[in-house]
Amino acid sequence: MKIVIAPDSYKGSLSALEASQAIERGVKKVLPTSETVLVPVADGGEGTMDSLIAATNGRKVEVLVKGPLLDNIQGAYGILGDQETCVIEMASASGLCLVESDKLNPMTATTYGTGELIKKALNDGCRKFILGVGGSATNDGGAGMLQALGMKLLDDEGLSIRFGGEGLSRIVEIDTKDFDSRITECEFLIASDVQNPLVGPEGASAVFGPQKGATPDMVAFLDNALSIWADLVEAKTGLHLHNKVGAGAAGGIGGAFQAFFPSKTKRGIDIVIEYTKLSEKLQGAQCVFTGEGQIDYQTASGKTPMGVAEKAKEFGIPVFALAGSIGTGIEVLYNHGITSVHSIVSAPISLEEAIERGSELLEFSAEQVMRTFLASFNR
Repeated sequence: MKIVIAPDSYKGSLSALEASQAIERGVKKVLPTSETVLVPVADGGEGTMDSLIAATNGRKVEVLVKGPLLDNIQGAYGILGDQETCVIEMASASGLCLVESDKLNPMTATTYGTGELIKKALNDGCRKFILGVGGSATNDGGAGMLQALGMKLLDDEGLSIRFGGEGLSRIVEIDTKDFDSRITECEFLIASDVQNPLVGPEGASAVFGPQKGATPDMVAFLDNALSIWADLVEAKTGLHLHNKVGAGAAGGIGGAFQAFFPSKTKRGIDIVIEYTKLSEKLQGAQCVFTGEGQIDYQTASGKTPMGVAEKAKEFGIPVFALAGSIGTGIEVLYNHGITSVHSIVSAPISLEEAIERGSELLEFSAEQVMRTFLASFNR
């Protein structure tokens, strides 16, 4: 029996590869001679770089960059197996994961480090880019990234604006004269599922600002700052970012890519499915395991289990999703290829214990699901 195992990471507990291996151990307890195909995947957020590097026999390049609060951190980007394509996770330079919860501050957090990663990759000869823009700590409209690449963003005294959303509120001029000319030679594929516009009640500040530490007053201030920025971008480029779909991704960096880069946007999971050749690996499989830390109605917006299930559905293959926790609204997933959703936590335990025992719990759950499926399959 051929079984494809294609989970995302279980954040704080297991990488996608570790999760795949745990599920495989559970399956092998039931069917030791089964053919298991491990396809660690991601949806454009954390783990995307590692997934694509593994799938293409690529390599990782470590780079010292500025973090979201301008401290020096060790960032990284990936060079895929074609030796031409660079994959960057914005979160590795400008992510929430880099800031302690009590220090989150979108008023000052910057995307400068993301720009530094792009610049280093340009220096190394890369001209094809995949950018995963999930998990940012920023709300600066991508201004810091643009500054790192040579764009001058000036206040009414002709000085460079300060970093973060607060500095963006003081911008009066965009000077692109020294913006890195190599950008025009490149292709940028932005991995994002976010459809939000740049400003307004569904914009970057209102929807995502609070999770980055924004108070209600900050949200109003940041939204106004992004509106000022959008007005200047429109005057400079003719592109009306204010209500443009996807411009609000990652604190507005989506809009920066739309305005100043030769770019297009695609669902992160679709990019990973393409590069991992999941369709080919699904052929001849009898069932599929996928999963991630939390599965709920939001999974249907293009997260990993949803993307894997949609592809498996094309082949008529049942899909079992293993979740660290199950939220509301999962019934919507059944129409998109997920056969059933299973919590790996079978008894009341703390979050800390669940994280610590993630591998054990995932292995046990996979074994139980496999036993049930095998009994049904044999009948």
